[in-house]
Amino acid sequence: MKVGIFCNKSLKKYLPVQKELFRVLKERGIHYDVCENVDDAEGIDVLIVLGGDGTMLKVATAVGKKGIKILGINSGNLGFLTEFEGDETESAVELLQGDYRSQKRGVLQVCVNGQNFFALNEVFFQRRYNEDADNNVVSVTALIDGKKVDDFVGDGIIVATPTGSTAYSLSAGGPILTPDIHAFILTPVCAHSLHNRPIVYSDDSVMQVRLTDEEGKISLFCDGKFIGVISQKDAVFIKKADFQAEFVAGQNNFFDKLLFKLNKWSN
Repeated sequence: MKVGIFCNKSLKKYLPVQKELFRVLKERGIHYDVCENVDDAEGIDVLIVLGGDGTMLKVATAVGKKGIKILGINSGNLGFLTEFEGDETESAVELLQGDYRSQKRGVLQVCVNGQNFFALNEVFFQRRYNEDADNNVVSVTALIDGKKVDDFVGDGIIVATPTGSTAYSLSAGGPILTPDIHAFILTPVCAHSLHNRPIVYSDDSVMQVRLTDEEGKISLFCDGKFIGVISQKDAVFIKKADFQAEFVAGQNNFFDKLLFKLNKWSN
């Protein structure tokens, strides 16, 4: 097995975790390569990622395209996507040397005028502030497989994967989906109508998003990264990507892990 290691060096917490990880790997005779950039992850089977959820999101889609498995060790703040905490490096390496299982997670593909972007957690269409406007809400129309779902007036909409269902979508009132469910979530953000509610739909469907207002503009974010500004003339489609992000997984029950992470987050 060929192992790579990627660290978020902007986090001070990673240093003692990295030092301990190096020690354990050497002690067990496991060769590893340190990847300074995600693009350097080539010719390996598993990439061990030291960081928090932000780091995992940056890495997941990039290495998912290459078919490389990901094992996360939390050395950041939030660690919903990491399998182990920073003091569990020994357990992480033991898992790699054992008969571990992996879990494939669906990825969103956003096509804007023919240009593709990817997100593991969510795609967010957010209203833009205009100091000259009478109000700063945005009106967005969503269509699934060519059929109109609704007009959403408010701060925008989120389209989330099951992985992202415990992230921004959850904060906006969306449901939690277990990772094995093949579906996406459409979650309105601060909708100005009581009938606008989150919608769970098949991940085999294609969603189209368009602005109702001819003069309106909206910001597009993929996993928190700003992509650009969308106007009514732009063609925007969201579907399941043709690759998945594959995570090395332990034997933890999803709901036990969820409760642990949510309680840690709350505190």
